[in-house]
Amino acid sequence: MDLITVFRTFNPSEAQLVRGRLETAGIPATVRNERSALAGGAGIGGVELCVDVPEALAADARELIDASEHAE
Repeated sequence: MDLITVFRTFNPSEAQLVRGRLETAGIPATVRNERSALAGGAGIGGVELCVDVPEALAADARELIDASEHAE
């Protein structure tokens, strides 16, 4: 199963926060490219938050992220 990118940020802490929100909602998630961002390479592509799930669950993840962003 391919990883599906549902969130991008240049802030590794923000990526981990979103990952935690998804996992709390039962959506398994992993952060990619965090080490390159911490080493100063975030300008290349940022940190990607990906979910290793079918597309239908990725859509749920995006909805949760959008709802969280609008609530802040």
